[in-house]
Amino acid sequence: MNKSEFIAAMAEQSNMTKAEAERAFGAFRATLESALPRSGKIILPGVGTFAVHERPARKGRNPATGAEIAIAAKQTIRFKPAKDLVDRINP
Repeated sequence: MNKSEFIAAMAEQSNMTKAEAERAFGAFRATLESALPRSGKIILPGVGTFAVHERPARKGRNPATGAEIAIAAKQTIRFKPAKDLVDRINP
């Protein structure tokens, strides 16, 4: 399912227009983008947990030349689905 299919399904299930569902999805994403750096974790019961994770610096190799390169540390986002969501997918 891509974004437009997701928004269409969301609109149908919630009695919204597609434009309203698009705005709701945009607000959800904007809230994630602003809240995650501040709080480090967002817990949505029944859905899952979004959390900022620190990926440490490491060494890698350039596949073309074989030269060793330094890969800088960076922050990533991890998502862990809620147990009941996983249980609904895997009965």
